[in-house]
Amino acid sequence: MAYKVLATPRSFCNSDGPYHEFLRQNDCLVDRRAQDRPLHADELRAIIPGYDGVVLGLDECDASVIECADRLRVISRYGAGVDQVDLAAASRRGIRVTNTPGANSIAVAELCIGLMFALARNIPQVAFAARSGVWKRAAGWELCGKTLGIIGLGDIGQQVAIRAHDLGMRVLAYDPFTEKDVTGVERTDLQNILRQADVLTLHCALTPETRNLMSAERLAEMHPGAYIINTARGGLVDEAALYEVLRSGHLGGAAADVFHDDPPNGSSLLTLDNFIATPHIGATTRESVQRMSMMAARNVVAILRGEPCPYVVNAAEIEVRN
Repeated sequence: MAYKVLATPRSFCNSDGPYHEFLRQNDCLVDRRAQDRPLHADELRAIIPGYDGVVLGLDECDASVIECADRLRVISRYGAGVDQVDLAAASRRGIRVTNTPGANSIAVAELCIGLMFALARNIPQVAFAARSGVWKRAAGWELCGKTLGIIGLGDIGQQVAIRAHDLGMRVLAYDPFTEKDVTGVERTDLQNILRQADVLTLHCALTPETRNLMSAERLAEMHPGAYIINTARGGLVDEAALYEVLRSGHLGGAAADVFHDDPPNGSSLLTLDNFIATPHIGATTRESVQRMSMMAARNVVAILRGEPCPYVVNAAEIEVRN
């Protein structure tokens, strides 16, 4: 029996790897529909009927999409976050939703550290000036001896903590959902991190409770001249409030790989000299793409063949309904 599978993530669709052959060998006919941005719900609704499985990036898979998925048995998220998938709607239909935890942890953590260096030494600004013929020096600051605050100590947060500790930073962390000990990390509460962190970095999931976690009030609690980095989800930060604290000089700078809108066309943040934007490249390394792609492919095949899959995020909800 041949299974019809829809794939939308750009790096999954546009790169070669053993996962494509793995899917073919397991009777999966893959239809690659990658665009230059995530699909909106109306676009996904129009194409999803007739597919047994789907590999999704950050596409908007809401209840209306799932209602149109007449044959769908598995939604294989290409990444760890599932905030763009309506899990309740999928569970009602008995559709398994899987993810690829840990596959991109190193890639995102290394980007976070890279953005930290870029902020500390004004690397984008001086490099652009040099290319324009302006040879200027800008006084930066050293990471060694500074305090890093991490919100979210999952796989990615842990990888960031390990690297920051090795750089000689003091590392504070807040995560009410994990108790795992990480060498060199001091556990504390959110308010203490906001007051003490020279650099704050976000690595938590986007949920109704964490949406706009970094509100105007919390951004104001950060000490003057501090920096913030977001490589997790754009919805964690009130972007209008971030613009104001950067424009006023209360915060020294910020960097983001994620935004409320992807891409953030017309965002006022892009007008600021003390703000660095990257186009959601956190998980896009050659190594990470290979890991995520194979995990996503294996998840699809396991569910379609009725085999065990350890990465089903809504298994408990489906079990209750059955």
